[in-house]
Amino acid sequence: MSISRSCQLFGYTRQAYYKRRKVRTGNELEEQQVLELVQEKRLKMPRLGTRKLHFLLQDGFAESNLKIGRDRLFTLLGSNRLLIRPRKSYVKTTDSKHWLRRHKNLVEELEITRPEQVFVSDITYVYTDQGYSYLSLVSDAYSKQIMGYCLARDLKAEGPLQALGMAIGNRKYSHPLIHHSDRGLQYCCADYQQALVQAGIRPSMTEQYDPYQNAVAERINGILKDEFFIGDGFGSHQQAEKVIEESIAVYNNLRPHQSCRLLTPRQMHSQQKVEMVKWKKKASKAQALEAKDKVVILN
Repeated sequence: MSISRSCQLFGYTRQAYYKRRKVRTGNELEEQQVLELVQEKRLKMPRLGTRKLHFLLQDGFAESNLKIGRDRLFTLLGSNRLLIRPRKSYVKTTDSKHWLRRHKNLVEELEITRPEQVFVSDITYVYTDQGYSYLSLVSDAYSKQIMGYCLARDLKAEGPLQALGMAIGNRKYSHPLIHHSDRGLQYCCADYQQALVQAGIRPSMTEQYDPYQNAVAERINGILKDEFFIGDGFGSHQQAEKVIEESIAVYNNLRPHQSCRLLTPRQMHSQQKVEMVKWKKKASKAQALEAKDKVVILN
């Protein structure tokens, strides 16, 4: 059947048909350009979310004369199965059942307004073919910059101590500093506490096993495992060390944070004027149950 006959059957003119085909072809070329720009960013940040991608691609869109809104980018990535789905996994790395001294939570009601006001620490597991390794991180609560890290083969205090030493060595500011962690044995032990005292850092700890009391550290762990694939496993401890070093460099220098108003951790850490975005705190399970009990009593 001829194009003219088809246009008559569907109520189109030939001009309208060719115009629509031209627009469709133009959209397909435009979308292909966008997908190429997305893949270029995801070479270094494989699971970077769509909102951050849209922000980072603004210069590329402008250079290519592309006008792509955030909603259209979501639609395009969805149709090409490129949206990122969160993954959940959990291995307990905290042993808080010990006789060593715990410290009070100094940051629960503290307003964080500058870099190096609070360091947060945590340990997460990394699977290798040789068994589990354990990644200790010390990060800045304001800028989200990873200040120190160490991948150890066990859960002894040496790994967290090395991460702390690196973090102290990377400090840029001399104002008072709080170190916040869970109540794990590694952080309560004499060697770790002595290192804090020698550096003039005040210790702070969660008061019960509640991940929301150390939410920044938990979130940074999650980003590294979810977006940089360090939770997927490695062939060896040495391979894991190399990939983690590269991933942390990309995380600190290239990945924007919503809570840092889309600055990278390095950019956020180099200034003290940008106000950190404050998210609404989610109630813990204990708080939720307490609130539920109050409702039952009132009723």
